[in-house]
Amino acid sequence: MEHYEITIIGAGVAGITAARRLIKQGRTNFLLTDKGKSVGGRLATRRVADGKADHGAQFFTVRTEELEEELEEWLNRGWIKQWFGDRYPRYTAIDGMNQLAQHLASDINTSLHTKVVKLLEIDGGYHVYSEDGSEWKTDKILLTMPTPQVVELLKNSKLDIVTAELKRLKEIIFEPTYVGIYHFNHATNLPENGHLDQDLPEGVERIVDHRKKGISQDTIVSVYMKGDWSRKYYGEDYVLSLIKEKTEPYLEWSTLESEQLKRWRYAQAKKTIEQSYIDLSGDGRLVVAGDAFLRSNDEAGRTRFESAYLSGKDAAAYLSW
Repeated sequence: MEHYEITIIGAGVAGITAARRLIKQGRTNFLLTDKGKSVGGRLATRRVADGKADHGAQFFTVRTEELEEELEEWLNRGWIKQWFGDRYPRYTAIDGMNQLAQHLASDINTSLHTKVVKLLEIDGGYHVYSEDGSEWKTDKILLTMPTPQVVELLKNSKLDIVTAELKRLKEIIFEPTYVGIYHFNHATNLPENGHLDQDLPEGVERIVDHRKKGISQDTIVSVYMKGDWSRKYYGEDYVLSLIKEKTEPYLEWSTLESEQLKRWRYAQAKKTIEQSYIDLSGDGRLVVAGDAFLRSNDEAGRTRFESAYLSGKDAAAYLSW
């Protein structure tokens, strides 16, 4: 049976950042797992016809010196570019946001299509069990998936957990988001940079033309709906039609070629926690991190790429003692 020093469950920004930090610390005996087919979490890009669309995070901003240092390296490597914005520039990936995640995780020992369903505490460490029947030993665990999924995993496991910290974890609330993905055979009238998030109809967060954004050959448009609207209509089968009605003045629907819908069940934390990670075991062996875990001095006060990055970085440092 494989035995790792650390297992990171969840290969989004927080998980990837934590893994990269462990490598910088000289650690190699760890495993990054994810139930999905790709790393990145909400750094998600979908191919549509001869084009592509970012249907998760569209961009990220930088407010800390720590991420600023990484930013310079990513710019120099040609992984990202400044998209728009002056006071807080919006940066996006050259070939789609998932491609940035792929670059960042390229040197990490990763197991995809691996859904962890149970943890068992034994001999000062843990046994990890996945849905496909595989299992392995690990000394420490870092959980970085959305907290409702963390709570569900803990419910199915046999662990000694600090009750007060588990209660704090359960207080984090996530909202869903619907994203309509539309393929047009004609150029749109959206702004030159392809991004619109001002003076939109109620419930619409942003509209993005990925051809104008620079990642797609075809005209592929993503329409992001706000959390409260998505929660109201979550599970309904006519959401795509509702989105089209909402955005009728902005897009030429007579040139529509195809449409798809993406449901993000845990898109953004409505209620966060002012701590960049939580130690569930009380001794640094079972830690939870992610974009909903904000440093106490966080300027933005909301979940985003940078909050996930800082949470993963801090959790990795904590795990190292």
